[in-house]
Amino acid sequence: MTKNLHVVPNDDKWAVKRENAQRASVIVDTQKEAIEVAKQFAINSKSEVFIHGKDGQIRQRNSYGNDPFPPKG
Repeated sequence: MTKNLHVVPNDDKWAVKRENAQRASVIVDTQKEAIEVAKQFAINSKSEVFIHGKDGQIRQRNSYGNDPFPPKG
């Protein structure tokens, strides 16, 4: 099963963590960098990215190939 990725605050930096992982896969300086890294991981593993705000709450979610209901058209 594919593990989803989370972009989360990590002290004064940002981390990319796989779901239920103890440690971050990557720690970078900005949320924008973390989102780009997570996006590449997600494309490669066909998973989803959950982007958290500084308060820890999920503020955005993107699917990269693991969408159970793809749009028709």
